[in-house]
Amino acid sequence: MVDTTLARHHPDGAHTWLKRQSRWSVFEIAFWLATLLPFFLFPTYLTLASQIAIAALFAISVDLILGYAGIVTLGHAMFFGLGAYSAGLISVHGWGEPLTGLAFAAAFAGLVGFIVSFLIVRVQHLALIMITLGLGLLTYELANALTWLTGGTDGLRGIRTWPIFNQFRFDLWGYTAYSYALAVLFLGFLASRRIVNSSFGLALRGIRENVRRMPAIGSDHRRHLQTIYTISAAIAGIAGALLAQTTNVVALDALSFNRSADVVVMLILGGTGRLYGAILGSIIFLVARDQLAGVNPQYWYFWIGLLLMFVVLFMPKGILGGLARLVVRREP
Repeated sequence: MVDTTLARHHPDGAHTWLKRQSRWSVFEIAFWLATLLPFFLFPTYLTLASQIAIAALFAISVDLILGYAGIVTLGHAMFFGLGAYSAGLISVHGWGEPLTGLAFAAAFAGLVGFIVSFLIVRVQHLALIMITLGLGLLTYELANALTWLTGGTDGLRGIRTWPIFNQFRFDLWGYTAYSYALAVLFLGFLASRRIVNSSFGLALRGIRENVRRMPAIGSDHRRHLQTIYTISAAIAGIAGALLAQTTNVVALDALSFNRSADVVVMLILGGTGRLYGAILGSIIFLVARDQLAGVNPQYWYFWIGLLLMFVVLFMPKGILGGLARLVVRREP
């Protein structure tokens, strides 16, 4: 278990644990420096790199509720799609400034997430899966029906994203798109890291492990769950807005069940409850999809399925969790 007992009986020990978790390691610094390598080593893959950064931000939003709070979801693409359509619609109607587009998408998705959270905290387990799945499917069909607003199956067209700070135009090669997506991913990661390494994050771990015990120690677990669900929805909305702004297209796929399922697969591959697991899983999934689809565009999911089965059987805590276990074993 995470040290919820430690937090309850030894506040100083919990404070020390949180402080230790907040420190940046050499490996973390090296990782973020490595994210700059595509500019120099893989310039032809910058478009793919920007899609990975967007997917990683979306995966982080899901990890906040699934990996840290234990809220199982199969419909989080609802917030991703709402963010994408929000940013796309204000651009279509004449306002293509990207940063305010992100803020508007985050606010709208977060508001919807806050409303939905009142329902989410009332159910658990299978009922929770069905509720989130149902909400996602309803939103998808609603967007499909509102053709006059969303474009329906043809997608939302006419999006024009203005240059960032009126200086950096989005180019065909993806330099600006990847820089923009990477910067937003890093800021989203910093905010999420601050959340999970706080006393609030410690409470979320306690809720994930034993929700019935939390009221006994004076924790308002429902309010905690509502708060993190709202934050997660807002971050997912930002990820969706990034997709709309970097591609200038929003399709129904942004709200699809496949997108919700894919992000869960990314988390399982990388490791839930580890923010870097969300990023690693996104890299593995999208790079594998790009390479395998080039070999056989019809059956690339077959190999993803094999990889997923291998990870679940031999690395139940994901690839990052498996690597961490190997490091611990080698330590004297």
